[in-house]
Amino acid sequence: METTFVLVHSPLVGPSTWVPVAESLERRGHAAVVPDVTRVTAGGPPYWPRVVQAVRDVTPDTPVVLAGHSNAGLFLPLIKEGLGGRVVACVFTDARIPPRAGLIKLGEGSTVPFLHDLAGPDGVLPRWTDWWDEEEVVALLPDPAVRVRVAAEQPRLPLDYYTQPVPVPAGWDDIRCSYLWYGPPYDKFAEEAAGRGWPVTRLPGRHLHQVVDPEGVADALLKLSRVRP
Repeated sequence: METTFVLVHSPLVGPSTWVPVAESLERRGHAAVVPDVTRVTAGGPPYWPRVVQAVRDVTPDTPVVLAGHSNAGLFLPLIKEGLGGRVVACVFTDARIPPRAGLIKLGEGSTVPFLHDLAGPDGVLPRWTDWWDEEEVVALLPDPAVRVRVAAEQPRLPLDYYTQPVPVPAGWDDIRCSYLWYGPPYDKFAEEAAGRGWPVTRLPGRHLHQVVDPEGVADALLKLSRVRP
């Protein structure tokens, strides 16, 4: 039975941040889906069950390689559990890594006061690309058409998205896990992954490198997951 790549985007952005990689994988004869998790904060907390359900809704009944980008990495253990044993590998892509078990919050350290300052009176954050200077966004997404598309599909998340606890089921990392990183500040997570004995690959770029170099990222996902090219 063929393996399906399930490419999970951060809820801060949208599916188009993974679609070019999915298309690259499909051109090579691999099945790939990109769940849309932009609406997971509709209806109030807890939000993580909607992430799991959004993935389950589009994932076929095949072996699965999960790839999670950015803070989507924190949901991979729950998604793995929700898919009921079909997951054969997890690739954390410039992503945060969950603990082996317990609870975690998406906001940590200096991120929380930074977000408090950004939030409006209604407790809702601006779109993610509006957090940064235009020059930084252009560096992330050099193609103007791509930049407009990515910006347009971003949701505005409530501040409590970052403060709600996300459970981490024990034993989630009993399959092949690996790490693909582009650059700072995710080098610390790449080091953590290496410390856990995971394969780690560096593909130099900025945080949305999968949009800029989908072929290179598809190559790396195939190698890290050990799915034949």
